[in-house]
Amino acid sequence: MKDEIHTLLDQKVKQYNHIDFIGKDPICIPHLFTKQQDIEIAGFFAAIFAWGNRTTIINKSKELLERMDNTPYAFCIGHGEADLKKLLGFAHRTFNDTDLLYCIEFFKQHYSKNESLETAFFKTGSIDSKNELNAVEKALIHFQDYFFSLEEAPARTKKHIASPMTGSTCKRLNMFLRWMVRTDKQGVDFGIWKSISPAALIMPIDVHVARVSRGLGIVKRTQTDWQTAIELTNYCRTLDAKDPVKYDFALFSLGVIEKFN
Repeated sequence: MKDEIHTLLDQKVKQYNHIDFIGKDPICIPHLFTKQQDIEIAGFFAAIFAWGNRTTIINKSKELLERMDNTPYAFCIGHGEADLKKLLGFAHRTFNDTDLLYCIEFFKQHYSKNESLETAFFKTGSIDSKNELNAVEKALIHFQDYFFSLEEAPARTKKHIASPMTGSTCKRLNMFLRWMVRTDKQGVDFGIWKSISPAALIMPIDVHVARVSRGLGIVKRTQTDWQTAIELTNYCRTLDAKDPVKYDFALFSLGVIEKFN
């Protein structure tokens, strides 16, 4: 049975981990840019917005970028009060302009001292491969603490930046890390962050991926939480230890595009 699942998932990775996948997925947003910092900021917002209808996610991401003059990095580090007024009234689901203005201030502060957003997650250089899985968990915990380290951080914004400490799957941040860290020859993910290897990444898991995973019998846990993400990642590592999260393409597409039951 495992061999059949392996064959199926590998087939679906080959089918969906392809340049054609980009157009209808939120990852198309950072692909609008070539400058690393623009890719990071646009990708961050697209990932944070990634719940609900994908077309809406893409459209709201593009709306935000237009309000930022389609230069997210330059906007974040060089905005004035008049520029910030262009952001007022922006909203996507429960994410509103209060959350947005704090994110902009965070990026301004971070990039004033750092070349890349990578250092907001990973404080040191390459990580010992024996400890990588645990290091990803620590990185996500660290990022939430660091992200809300500015004075007067809005309490309401914290629900948008998940942490394993609360048991969250951290789906959106794990997806963002996949975009930034994972690389192959297909040109979908960027692979611009080098502090950690793709082998260390954790599977982004939402209701669709969870449903498919349980339907295939590769996830036994009935809850969908951080431990479920670990369980699924560990299984995927048995299929490809060097690149387990490539199976995100297969499981997500089986659930959302093919309506696998």
